[in-house]
Amino acid sequence: MLATSNEFRANARVGLANPTLQSALGKMKVGFPTKRAEAVAKLPEFDALRDQARDIKNHVLENIDWYLERFERRVNEAGGHVHWARTPEEAREIVLGICRRLGARTVTKGKSMIAEEIGLNAHLEKHAIEPVETDLGEYIIQLRNEAPSHIIAPAVHLTKDAIEADFRRAHSHLDARRDLTEPQSLVAEARGILRKRYFEADVGITGANFLVAETGSSVIVTNEGNGDLTQLLPKAHVVLASLEKIVPTLEDASTILRVLARSATGQEMSVYTTFSTGPKRPSDLDGPGEYHVVLLDNGRSALLGTEFQEILRCIRCGACMNHCPVYGAVGGHAYGWVYPGPMGAVLTPSLIGVENAKPLPNASTFCGKCESVCPMRIPLPKMMRHYRAREWERRLGTRVSRLALGAWAWAARRPALYRFAAARAMSALGWLGRRHGSFFNLPLASGWTTTREFPAPQGRTFQDLWRERRRAGGGR
Repeated sequence: MLATSNEFRANARVGLANPTLQSALGKMKVGFPTKRAEAVAKLPEFDALRDQARDIKNHVLENIDWYLERFERRVNEAGGHVHWARTPEEAREIVLGICRRLGARTVTKGKSMIAEEIGLNAHLEKHAIEPVETDLGEYIIQLRNEAPSHIIAPAVHLTKDAIEADFRRAHSHLDARRDLTEPQSLVAEARGILRKRYFEADVGITGANFLVAETGSSVIVTNEGNGDLTQLLPKAHVVLASLEKIVPTLEDASTILRVLARSATGQEMSVYTTFSTGPKRPSDLDGPGEYHVVLLDNGRSALLGTEFQEILRCIRCGACMNHCPVYGAVGGHAYGWVYPGPMGAVLTPSLIGVENAKPLPNASTFCGKCESVCPMRIPLPKMMRHYRAREWERRLGTRVSRLALGAWAWAARRPALYRFAAARAMSALGWLGRRHGSFFNLPLASGWTTTREFPAPQGRTFQDLWRERRRAGGGR
């Protein structure tokens, strides 16, 4: 997938001007947060589980080599195969090699962000192998030749009317008079179209929410059952996963599962939670003839031991983007690569380089909501600040931004001057905005005032209040 992350500002303007997208995002901003809040409220130990989940992943990241080697041994013992891929190119060739050896002409795919990351669909199509997305959201965007706009709801940027139009265009062999006005009818039509594709596929490809070192199992969570059909029916099941998906034990996987669905969709558990261990055994009634796990690095090992290691705790629940005011205004495509929202603002520059994703760490209000809802307690704002510092050190920002920050830094190093200027500026803004209490148009702040009000300053400055508090506290 070609990254356009450096074009975030232009992409964002397109998103803001798209009425279909804005309508869809309006529903998302209400639905996901409300459901999460309700699910969390029903589980008093939710925050304790978050602490346990964080500690499990921290332990894994400190010992990841040992757990990966143990996972490989267990997969081999179960009759499967583990393939190590340093780069997207290596991962694509491994999958292509498996498909060619089995004579595959069609592969079914469950939802996999790693498949998006390595550009697998285009690579298979280039070699005359048809990939068929079976997750409903992924199927919809495949019909539109689009990338996902969300990691758990790939088609969240679309309205029902837009999807109906796509189905009528793509399924032209069906009765043109059929009723597609209800979501149930759209789901039923997609199910009917996809049903035969499961039986035609020679290879099934899925992602993995977790890899269990104790048993050599891969775990996927879905709400449609497409993942089970994708991995059970073909000649081979290929799992695409990144290194950090490893967890030590089945109990550890169960702990993290308790915070995953609640954070993602507001469910206690996803409808299907599937554990797969090796290929079909002689006593099994069904299952794939071969089981392969492709483990992708693609820059992740380079994050270990750095200030960005904590992003590797991410379990791809999407909670950060569901609550992010920036994502909620511009949508996922504005971020220009596979991973959108706050987690993408950290992970994307980590994987493709900050020079190729300069605007993303700046695409944040730093309200802190992303960190507060993250089930793995990832300090996303802190890591975005680290990338902003790297951007400054490498002189990657625009000339205007560098001049503005340079002027601010010059003043900040002179506290008396800074306090004087800040007090006069806030006093002037407070006087100018006294009538309405806010500004609807403000020079040098049009990026804010074109979409929302700018509150007029009221009362004393923060520095004044802070000095008063210190004096009252005896200098502390």
